[in-house]
Amino acid sequence: MRLLVVGAGATGGYFGARLAAAGRDVTLLLRPGRAAQIRADGLRIVSPHGDLTMAPEIVETGKLSGHYDAILLSVKAFSLAPALEDLAPAVGPDTMIMPVLNGMKHVEALKRRFGSKAIIGGVCRIAGTIDAQGRIVQLSPMQGLTYGEFDGTASARMQALDALMQGAGFEARLSNAIEREMWEKWLFLASLCAITCLMRGTIGEVVAAPGGLAVANGLLDEILAIIRAAGVPPGEAAVAGARSMLTAEGSTLTPSLYRDLQNGSAIEVDQIIGDLLVRGEAAGVAAPLLAAVYAQLSIYQARLTAA
Repeated sequence: MRLLVVGAGATGGYFGARLAAAGRDVTLLLRPGRAAQIRADGLRIVSPHGDLTMAPEIVETGKLSGHYDAILLSVKAFSLAPALEDLAPAVGPDTMIMPVLNGMKHVEALKRRFGSKAIIGGVCRIAGTIDAQGRIVQLSPMQGLTYGEFDGTASARMQALDALMQGAGFEARLSNAIEREMWEKWLFLASLCAITCLMRGTIGEVVAAPGGLAVANGLLDEILAIIRAAGVPPGEAAVAGARSMLTAEGSTLTPSLYRDLQNGSAIEVDQIIGDLLVRGEAAGVAAPLLAAVYAQLSIYQARLTAA
């Protein structure tokens, strides 16, 4: 199976490198600047699971030829539109596209462009960043990919993809409920982003602040109400796990959106927070705390755009 990784940053680059190092047929689709950097220095990973430097197979945007069996799409949500143009030449009649973007809005865009048959569900779990040297730095031991057909079947193509993913040095799991798991991840991620960005602190700092625990629980409850009304309801274990992690005393947990905010970078505010509010309003669910988060982050994003 030939796999194309689109968006070889901290997420796609990490999983692509691990798969390539395990002998899989992996190609990274890169912009010219990133391609030149990796050709010069190698694709470098700093990880609690072992550091890695390798020379991956690379193709630059605009130079794709031939179709791939599967595409791992891992870009920031605000970069989705150009990424679709970049990867389009790689999509054949039997190509699977597995997006691991945040939120759910991207699924609708992908299905409109390439048809429902081409799109499968995906969830990634990793915390990483690219440092000043261009290295992918894994920030915690967590690492995994979950994938599946939206109808829950263990199709032949999903079994082939599962075989590709197994034994590559990270947790890989074929799911028969991938859509629910994607909504569960959105519940956790949106809550984590909302709590830390509104309060400008780690989970532990928020919980320790006066009224912080109530704000954290309030935001989780609002997002949970929206998803139950407008999405696929999460399992009780997922809800309990999210609440435990989002209210843990002393936790240093923050999301990449918070780190982007601190670094003055563009953020996925519309995809992670704004889209939830749109769906909540359509379902008649009020979310005043979440609306305050969205307003605050939208001001930040507008200033960044205007600068």
